[in-house]
Amino acid sequence: MKVKLISHTPEPERMVAMSARLCYSPVGAEELVENMSNTQVEKLVNKIVEMEHLSTLEHVSFTFAIEGVSRVLTHQLVRHRIASYSQQSQRYVSEHDFEYIMPPAIAANELARTKFEELMESIQNTYNELVELGVHKEDARYCLANAAETKIVVTMNARTLLHFFELRCCARAQWEIRSLAEIMLKEVKKIAPLLFKKAGPTCITSNYCGEGELTCGRLAAIQGNSKK
Repeated sequence: MKVKLISHTPEPERMVAMSARLCYSPVGAEELVENMSNTQVEKLVNKIVEMEHLSTLEHVSFTFAIEGVSRVLTHQLVRHRIASYSQQSQRYVSEHDFEYIMPPAIAANELARTKFEELMESIQNTYNELVELGVHKEDARYCLANAAETKIVVTMNARTLLHFFELRCCARAQWEIRSLAEIMLKEVKKIAPLLFKKAGPTCITSNYCGEGELTCGRLAAIQGNSKK
């Protein structure tokens, strides 16, 4: 998996602070940006995050280039609808030598790994044969597996990212999208540590778990350790 933060709103924390300050200021946005000190920005952003008044976080966005992930992952990713996506097209891009993503649980089991690799080879051969028979790529792709590697560009605003990290950094999230979320979180913290200081699963950030009976048990462990 390769994840790179390729673009973001300049000075995102200052932008959030300015947007919040504007709501209660008689002067314009340009003057606020110029006159707010770094200390004022830090204090205001900390207050916004602590109070969870997050609408101003929608003014800043982050764009990621993501490679080496499966279609399984991107099918889950696009469920986060307040975002923009541009994905490599199987309709136009040839899959004659498609790469695929193998889950660790399969890779760790020799027999399962062999069966999986044999299936991927069979799918590849079938795809190639269909194209050779004159079937257009857009139709031949119907035989491809969800494991097929894909590439995608993703843009999310900071508020959406907080929600994304809350759900996808959770231990209950599937391994692949959880790995993606953890890498993305590390990247945005380099740029805007104040905005994302409380980002992550609620068991860590809010001492709460919404998974009910499906909980992974991490919250109970955290609470148990805090009592020692």
